[in-house]
Amino acid sequence: MNYENINFVIFWATFMIIKINGEKPHIILIVADDLGWNDIGFHGSKEISTPNIDRLATNGVVLDNYYVLPICTPSRSAIMTGRYPIHTGMQQDTIYGPNPYGVSLNETFLPQYLKQQGYKTYGVGKWHLGFFAKEYTPTYRGFDSYYGSYLGKGDYWNHSNTETFTGLDLHDNEKVIIGVFSQDGVYNTEMYTSKAISYISNHNCSEPLFLYLAFQAVHSSNSEVDPLQAPQEWIDKFSYIKHEQRRKYAAMLAYMDYGIGRVHEALNEKKMLDNSVIIFTTDNGGPSNGFNNNWANNFPLRGVKATLFEGGVRGVGFVYSKLIEKSRVSHDLIHVTDWLPTLVSLAGGNVSDISFLDGFDQWATLQNKQSSQRIEILLNIDEHVWKNEALRVGSWKLIKEGLKNWDGWYPPPSYNESMNDSLNSSTVKCGHDFPVVINHCDDYCLFHVVEDPCEIVDLSKKFPDVLATMMYRLNIYKQSMVPPRNNMTVDSRSDPKLHNGVWQPWEISSNMGCSKI
Repeated sequence: MNYENINFVIFWATFMIIKINGEKPHIILIVADDLGWNDIGFHGSKEISTPNIDRLATNGVVLDNYYVLPICTPSRSAIMTGRYPIHTGMQQDTIYGPNPYGVSLNETFLPQYLKQQGYKTYGVGKWHLGFFAKEYTPTYRGFDSYYGSYLGKGDYWNHSNTETFTGLDLHDNEKVIIGVFSQDGVYNTEMYTSKAISYISNHNCSEPLFLYLAFQAVHSSNSEVDPLQAPQEWIDKFSYIKHEQRRKYAAMLAYMDYGIGRVHEALNEKKMLDNSVIIFTTDNGGPSNGFNNNWANNFPLRGVKATLFEGGVRGVGFVYSKLIEKSRVSHDLIHVTDWLPTLVSLAGGNVSDISFLDGFDQWATLQNKQSSQRIEILLNIDEHVWKNEALRVGSWKLIKEGLKNWDGWYPPPSYNESMNDSLNSSTVKCGHDFPVVINHCDDYCLFHVVEDPCEIVDLSKKFPDVLATMMYRLNIYKQSMVPPRNNMTVDSRSDPKLHNGVWQPWEISSNMGCSKI
C-alpha cells in the first residue's frame, strides 16, 4: 500500500472540499515572548521538554531560516502591518507605559484586513503597540474581542506593571475602563490559555476565526526579586536543572507548551482543526545569561535579544496545518513581515491591493510549491537607542552592533564545563570549537551565515566587493526610513493613580488620525 499516495489524495480531497464550499481556513497565530533558539525540543534542547510544540512543529513546516526583529514592539508592529519598522517609525526601542505614542493609525492592522474577509477576530495576551489613546487599543484596530495586557511585561500573578508608575495592566474589552481585578493570583499563562480556549469553544464555526494568542511567557516579570515566575509544582519538575533561574525559566516554557497543547485539543474538539492554520513564532531571540533578568538560551547562535546577531533575530517558528501536504524542515528565507500578506491571501484577500508591504505571500513556499520570493531581509536599523543595523542578502549578512557587552556566545549554565559537547544538541553546527575570539563589530562585519551561522569569522576584509554591495543595499534602506515615532516622553497623565489604579488610555482627542480602512 502506498501511504504517500493516500496522504496526497486525503490532502487534495480536503483542499477541494474547502474550495467547493468556499470555506475559509481558521487562523491561529501564537506568539511566544523572548524564546531562545536552543530552548525548544525540535531544535535539540536536552534540558527542557516541549512535547506539544514539538508535535505540531514536526508534523508541520519547521522554519529553519526565519527572522524576526530583535525586540518586542518592532516585531509585533511587523506582524500587524507587514512592513519593516523603519517604514512605520517603530524601529527604535519598545513602548513603555508612560510613552504617548503607538503604531500610526494610518497603518492598517492584520485583523482589520481579515475582518474585510469575514473573519471573527479574537485577541489574547500582550499588545505592546500603544494604548495612550483608545484609538490605539486592540478593539479599535481590528479585534472584535481582546483580553490581555497593554504594556510589555508584568507580574505573572497580580498582573501589575511598574514602568515609572505602578498599576494593574489587565483588560477585557467589556471592562476597559476599570480593568480586570478578579484575576489576582491566577497565573498569567493559564489565564491566557483559558481565555483562548473559551473563544474557540464559543466560536460560531460558520464564520472563519482569527485568534491572536500572544503569551507573555517566557519574558521576565517586572519584579527584581522574582523575575522568572511559574507555579511551584512546575518548577519542581525541573529539579535536575541546578541553576535556579534557568530552572524557573524551564517551568515557564513548559507551562506555555502545556497551554498550546490544550489550545490544539480545543480546536480538535470543536472540529475546527482540519481547516485550521496554526502559526507559532517568537517575537525575538532569547535574553540569555541574565540579560533582562532572564535565562533563555540561543547557543550556539551568537548574541541575545536586542542584538542583531543571529541569537537576537533568528526566530523559532513553524506552521502546522492539515492543509499543508507534507511535513518538512524549510530552509527558505522567511521574515516576520511575511505573515500579513500570507494570511490575507490565504483568507481570500488580494494582497496586490495593499500598498507599501515589505512582506511576501509565502503560502506557496510553505506548501513546497515554489522557493521563497525573498532574497534579502533588513534585520533593522536603529541609529539612536541600540545603535545597530544589519542586513541579510542571500547567504551573506552585514552587521554593525552597538551592544558590545552582549555580543558573545552563551551556553546554558549547566553546560559551562563542556561547551563543545553541547554543540551536538543543536540543529546549528558552528564548525568551530569554543571559546573563540570575539570581534565586536564596532565597524561593519560580514558573515557567510550559511557556512558560519554562529558568526565567528568576519569576512569583510577578504571579500571587499561583497561588503561594498551589501553596504549599497543597506544605504538604499536608509534612504527609505521614516523618523522614529518614539520621542522618549514620559507623560505624567499616564499614572494609574489617576485612573482607578489601572494602566489605561489617558489622551483624549477627536482627531487621532485615520485608518486606511
